[in-house]
Amino acid sequence: MTTTARASVQHEDERVRVTRWDFEPGQSTGRHVHEYDYVVVPVTDGLTDVITPDGTVTSSQLRAGQSYARPAGGEHEVVNAGTTPLAFVEIEMKNN
Repeated sequence: MTTTARASVQHEDERVRVTRWDFEPGQSTGRHVHEYDYVVVPVTDGLTDVITPDGTVTSSQLRAGQSYARPAGGEHEVVNAGTTPLAFVEIEMKNN
């Protein structure tokens, strides 16, 4: 699937990139690989399906303000699997 969600880079410098992602129901980040360690901060509650290259789908319930972190190297696509708009902020740490 191609990127249909809206990505807005809010800040970027040599150490960090902060991107807000906004999704309508069914919209996707498109398949991508994370180059850096990152933290996700949900802005809204919502349901996501994370799809890996082998087709595995993992559903997650996001809660506004309940952050999580992941290491670099993950390859996946994130889809808003809910029925309402979804938003989160992704903070990528360039200096590991």
